[in-house]
Amino acid sequence: MEKNLTTGSVFKTILYFALPYLFSYFLQTLYGMADLFIIGQFNGTESTTAVANGSQVMHMLTVMIVGLAMGSTVIIGRAVGARHKDEIAKTVGNSVTLFMGLSIVLTIVLLLLVRPIVLLIQTPAEAIEGSIRYLTICFIGIPFITAYNIIASICRGMGDSKSPMYFIAIACAANIALDYVFMGVLHLGAAGAALGTTLAQTLSVIISLLMPKKQKLGIKLCKQDFIPSRAVLGEILKIGIPVAIQDGCIQIAFIIITVIANSRGLNDAAAVGIVEKVISALFIVPSSMLATVSALAAQNIGAGKHDRASKTLKYAILITFTYGIIVAIIGELITAGIVGIFTKDAAVVVLGSQYLRGYIVDCALAGIHFCFSGYFCAYGKSYIGFIHNMIAIICLRVPGSYLASKFFADTLSPMGLAAPAGSMLSVIICVCAFIWMKKHGHLGVSQIQDAA
Repeated sequence: MEKNLTTGSVFKTILYFALPYLFSYFLQTLYGMADLFIIGQFNGTESTTAVANGSQVMHMLTVMIVGLAMGSTVIIGRAVGARHKDEIAKTVGNSVTLFMGLSIVLTIVLLLLVRPIVLLIQTPAEAIEGSIRYLTICFIGIPFITAYNIIASICRGMGDSKSPMYFIAIACAANIALDYVFMGVLHLGAAGAALGTTLAQTLSVIISLLMPKKQKLGIKLCKQDFIPSRAVLGEILKIGIPVAIQDGCIQIAFIIITVIANSRGLNDAAAVGIVEKVISALFIVPSSMLATVSALAAQNIGAGKHDRASKTLKYAILITFTYGIIVAIIGELITAGIVGIFTKDAAVVVLGSQYLRGYIVDCALAGIHFCFSGYFCAYGKSYIGFIHNMIAIICLRVPGSYLASKFFADTLSPMGLAAPAGSMLSVIICVCAFIWMKKHGHLGVSQIQDAA
């Protein structure tokens, strides 16, 4: 299971690690897209809006859990690079204890707050009950969502990005099949979408827990490893909390934008919800590079190979920016066709196309600051990602979307442009932080000579 990522071609190592993660992320994104696609075939705009709003909330929770788990990935990665087996075992055990306790608390709290949450995001009246049913079922499944993501983060910290891909592939196939049963055959609407997702995730966790018994993990876990250690938990949380808050704030910004869209009416709400799902799918490369850079750089930092860590950043930026440019060009040409996959409503297609044309440029820009965030995270400086994202959200994303909504009531195009504007600001901050930290020796002994 353990894979050393500190030797060989940096570019090939990135591809070796990133491709399975990219496919995993695509399959995970396909979850929500499948829900929207299938419910659009059997139900109306009300159910589509319910799933779009509910899945937005669930996506926020998921990315925060993934962000917090980044602390485990980085600490395990450093220990693998330094070949400290005892530290790996202790981090794995403490991660399991931390996240399982957190998932239970989250489940209880969120089930009590499900209706206020739905009302808080100003879900259109026609979609309120459907959103509540969707979220109630999904909240019950939080322990399984958490379990999958912590298992995946541990695997990636050890250099294994293939196992999580296998687990999520099984879950995705199960989810699509169950969606057709619950929504197509049993006509359960939004509740059926939630049931399919939750049961599929549960299956994924069960399989992921059974498979390691047939594999050599490279470490031996004992009872003491699961006993909470202040030092270990402190290191995990020091890295993970800023990432979780950062990702949570990004998703809150998206929810605020959803609220703005909801206030414009059902068609606008459905259009924005659909486009957010499309963007999530298109962001598979930038998102996979964030995780790839953090995991690869962490192992190399642990091994004292700082130059190699910097090359990982350089190649990752090159890959994700090239991808973003290609996607943006193609997306601009076929926006109506993309949105039309998820809805038959002509008004929603027009509005969704407008929003996507402005938004899709972000595919090129967001990938750059994603790579920087992963790199800073590997050095234990995840607060930089938090800072640049908060500034972008507060200064451009949210106010830009609000003002565009008020001054351009007949189109969603200007609202879509708020996202790339925010990413441009994040890129500028990341580059400035990188140059300053390089100059003052905060990025390792072997300074970043060729990653600019």
